Amino acid sequence: MDSREQTAFDVSGGTRAFLTEETAEELLRPLLAPGNSFTHVCLSNWSFGHGSAEVAARALAPLKHRLVDVNLADIVAGRPEAEALNAMTTISVALGGSRLKSLNLSDNALGEKGVRAFSALLSSQDSLHSLYFMNNGISEEAAHAIAELLPSAKELRTLCFHNNMSGDKGAEELAAVVSQATLLERFQMSSSRVGSDGAIVLMESLRHGKFLRSIDLRDNMYGVEAGLALAKTLRLHTSLREVYLSDLNLEDEAASAVVGALSENASQLEVLELGGNEITQAVAPALATCIRSLKFLTRLNLMENELKDKGVVTISNAVKEAENLRELDLCVNELGRIGAVAVAQAVANKKGFKALNLNGNSISEAGIEAIQEVLSKSAAGAGVLGPLDENEEEDQEDEEEDEENGDEGAEVEGLSDLEVA
Repeated sequence: MDSREQTAFDVSGGTRAFLTEETAEELLRPLLAPGNSFTHVCLSNWSFGHGSAEVAARALAPLKHRLVDVNLADIVAGRPEAEALNAMTTISVALGGSRLKSLNLSDNALGEKGVRAFSALLSSQDSLHSLYFMNNGISEEAAHAIAELLPSAKELRTLCFHNNMSGDKGAEELAAVVSQATLLERFQMSSSRVGSDGAIVLMESLRHGKFLRSIDLRDNMYGVEAGLALAKTLRLHTSLREVYLSDLNLEDEAASAVVGALSENASQLEVLELGGNEITQAVAPALATCIRSLKFLTRLNLMENELKDKGVVTISNAVKEAENLRELDLCVNELGRIGAVAVAQAVANKKGFKALNLNGNSISEAGIEAIQEVLSKSAAGAGVLGPLDENEEEDQEDEEEDEENGDEGAEVEGLSDLEVA
């Protein structure tokens, strides 16, 4: 048993159930044992009520001054509100005065009342490195409570919010925390109903630091203006490895600014997601430049945009040069045979390539056969092609018309190489 195993107490793998006082005594027996050396405690996946929370408090209180990592995600599921708040308060008081490095309060229906139930715990955390509020119902009021209770965010490296209802005002409240976190390396505020006004304030707060390695803002309502603010922020963070920006309504103007910023300053980037942003073929040249600049890129997601054949051919010419690329998602991009085959040719000889998603396009039967032929004879192999069950086959008449007109495709580099079907 290594030192990590000796110091970690984790019951999250058990069968999810309500804990009574008696069952809590049994479950937490190692934690209650005198002389234990636990520094990492995870109580997730069990529901604590009145009696069982008292047992947990009795177990945690003697350890609090040496604890460094506490995971209290999903600890009151199914309990009535009053009982849940009481249980959270009881455990919080037991941990009050601790100085943790990591705290996870995810998957509890907190809201403002729940956040304040953890007042004793949160108000003593001035040296946290990681803080998680995922799926917590963090409203504007709850966000205000977090900003009010947390004494310092100066040591934070990881701050994660997901699937909350913070909105613009909540984002503005949390921006006060982010502004302090100048050492932040991982920031997530996804699926939190943040619109343009809140996003702009949030992006300004992220400019106080310069060390981001991962940023996840997926599924919010940024729009163009906030997207431009995002691009300005990304230029300051030159150590980025993962950028998740799908479903932000960036459109062409902001998407161009974002990929321009990444082209110039994110040379270490490994993952880029820009799906669902209404990006058209007009952005393809900028995307191609960006791809060429990202020598370590392993995953690229451009799903649910409007790149069409011409845009994808342009991108494919850059993808050919992306030696480390392992996954590419271009589903739902209004592709026909020309664009689809261009992509297949671009990834065909990449050793270690794992997944190509072209579903939800309009590729003809002949085009599908051409893709399969290209891949089957390549290093990648036909197995990298994902399902095409949502493909809507392009009419032969439309395909012939596309080939004749080419959407000015004859001027696109490499298009003549695509006549393989």
